[in-house]
Amino acid sequence: MQRVRIGLTGLAGVFVLVLFAAAFFGVVSDEPTVSTDATGNVVIEETANTAAPVGPPKEPLAELGVAPGAAPEAGEGNVTPSDGAAHP
Repeated sequence: MQRVRIGLTGLAGVFVLVLFAAAFFGVVSDEPTVSTDATGNVVIEETANTAAPVGPPKEPLAELGVAPGAAPEAGEGNVTPSDGAAHP
C-alpha cells in the first residue's frame, strides 16, 4: 500500500511541476493573442516581437530536407526548350 501512495504522490508532484511550467511558458510566449470582438469576429493581436508569417510552407518536409519536393507548378520555373527539340 505504501508503494502505491509513494507512486501517486510522485505522479501528483510531476503533474504540479508540469502545470507550473506550462503556466510560466504560456505567460512568456511570443504567440499572438487571439480573441473575439463584440460582433463575434476573430481578432489577432500581435506582440511587438512577433514577425508576420510569410505563409504556410508548401512542402514542409522538403524544406527540412527530409523528403524530395514535388515537381514545381506551372509557371514556377518550368523552362521549355524553344527550338522544339526533345531533350532527355
